[in-house]
Amino acid sequence: MNPSNFSFSPPTPPSYPRRNPHTQRPNRNNPPGKNAPMVQPHGFNAPRTPNSGARQQNLHRQKGRSIVQNYSRDFRDVLKIVPLSGFEEVGRNMMYLEWNRNIIIIDIGLRFPEEDTPGIDFIIPNITALRGREKDILGIFITHGHMDHMGAVPYLIAQLGNPPIFTTPLTQAMILRRQDDFPHTPKLEVHTIRKDERKPIHLGPFTIEAFHVNHNIPDSIGLSIATPIGTVVHSCDFKFDFNPIGDTPADIGRMAEIGSRGVLALLSDSTGAEHPGHSLSESVIMANLEEIFKKSDGRIIAATFSSLIGRIQQIIILAEKYGRKVALDGFSMKTNVEIAQNLNYIKVPKGMLISTQEAQKLPPQKVVVMCTGAQGEESAVLMRVANREHRFLTVKKNDTVIFSSSIVPGNERQVQYLKDSLMRQGANVYHYKMMDVHASGHAFQEDLKLLFNIMKPKFFIPIHGQFSMLKAHANLAEASGVKPENIVIPSNGNIIEITKDKIGISKNEVPAQYVFVDGLGIGDVKDVVIRDRQLMAKDGMVIVITIVDTKARMVRGEPDIITRGFVYSRESEAIVKEAQKRVKSIIDAHHNQNVPVNWSYVKENLREKLGEFFNQKTQRRPMVIPIIIEI
Repeated sequence: MNPSNFSFSPPTPPSYPRRNPHTQRPNRNNPPGKNAPMVQPHGFNAPRTPNSGARQQNLHRQKGRSIVQNYSRDFRDVLKIVPLSGFEEVGRNMMYLEWNRNIIIIDIGLRFPEEDTPGIDFIIPNITALRGREKDILGIFITHGHMDHMGAVPYLIAQLGNPPIFTTPLTQAMILRRQDDFPHTPKLEVHTIRKDERKPIHLGPFTIEAFHVNHNIPDSIGLSIATPIGTVVHSCDFKFDFNPIGDTPADIGRMAEIGSRGVLALLSDSTGAEHPGHSLSESVIMANLEEIFKKSDGRIIAATFSSLIGRIQQIIILAEKYGRKVALDGFSMKTNVEIAQNLNYIKVPKGMLISTQEAQKLPPQKVVVMCTGAQGEESAVLMRVANREHRFLTVKKNDTVIFSSSIVPGNERQVQYLKDSLMRQGANVYHYKMMDVHASGHAFQEDLKLLFNIMKPKFFIPIHGQFSMLKAHANLAEASGVKPENIVIPSNGNIIEITKDKIGISKNEVPAQYVFVDGLGIGDVKDVVIRDRQLMAKDGMVIVITIVDTKARMVRGEPDIITRGFVYSRESEAIVKEAQKRVKSIIDAHHNQNVPVNWSYVKENLREKLGEFFNQKTQRRPMVIPIIIEI
């Protein structure tokens, strides 16, 4: 298929309000005047000045990142796609497309912390590459209402210049409700995309059309983005479900129409690319859940993600059928159900929902508890129930607990502990490895092949997932007829450059390191802080407090040694006493030199010598913090 023959004439655009005049972008679609400076693109086979590559690499080494102004030059025939996050990881999805300095952003998601990021609340994308370019950002498209696609909006929207957001009604309501928790952020400008309407959105050189896809949350959309050199299709997180619950099947007719026009590049979800066959339909999950309802003569506790609106609807339908009331528990779940009810995405019979306190008063066989905590989160509802810390709910013998979600990588240990704890207390536990009580929201290999056949892209970029997932998807693309040289597997921070004839990854990069949200701080926790936390978590900490008489040039009393997470002082008195002697010896050695004492050097010496001593005695090297008080 020749992309140069593309013909795309969208209907008249809707009247979307533009930004204030003082933030209006100049028209960059006209060719530059004859006096405009000549700019050579870096990438492909473009000519380069001698040693320019070495110079840029040297700058990269000096600053630890590529120089943003090097890649943002205004050359006219290259479309740039820049993944800021979401590649070689699961979550934290964000990328942008750029044509002649006009930018649209797709998704602004977050990632939850793992064991190697102690104390962190969230991890969000690094937007250093977009700083100072706020006027170039034409709009943000949020594909659906999961936190890994929209959760970082409150943290980053002001830094991006508060551009307009385009999304579907359910996602819009979730974003606005979450924004209520951040009163210091600017008021959002959100435009509604209705998946059943075919209204293109014109933003500068881009014309964007949405198409309905299935995922495990309603109102999910893929994007068709017409650019001056051809159409780019972004699949969103998707699967094909011909019998969904609480949703309509994916709009394959619409996708086929887009594919028939010609697709220059396809960006497709890779999360399920390692799984053969088709992803399960929600109708299969419904049937299996019903089997559990039939067999259970006690209380049913179903735990899932708070945003899994379709699964919540399934539980409500089955509860009504089998004469049970539903008690929702978990703040985020209650909030999402309220939003979905208001938009008519969940139908709840009158009187069906009760409180957990009311659930105590009913016979167990008349109750379903729908709650958060299927990932073993410490403060979530199900973990508090298992630990007997919940105000109203405790596990009883003959309870049935359903883990209606897959395990997010990194959570295996917590989930196993949770299942064990529930079983010890007499509960019957069902999870997705025992029977199909959860369906992935991501396309498996046969679904991915179907999308290739529909779109028939010239170029292919796998998105969303670990490298093995991206690679598996790239292999599928090649097997489906995409030429190997037309496939790129990018990493976070890469700059993908596309012309009508070529695709490649630029030698330049943009910053893509983690940005941590810790309490009220955003980005103020650097890698060194994480390393310190990891060190303390691994080997503990020793604080050495020493009082020094500067006139007598001697240590007063015995140094006070406090340990946390290293050794129990009462059981390691010999080590502590020997450490005290070494502290006095090191400080006295500096006093005896008859020169002014450099206390910074003394502290560093104490850290080094005590660290070696503790390592020799225990094969552990704790963080040593010396405090010297001069009197």
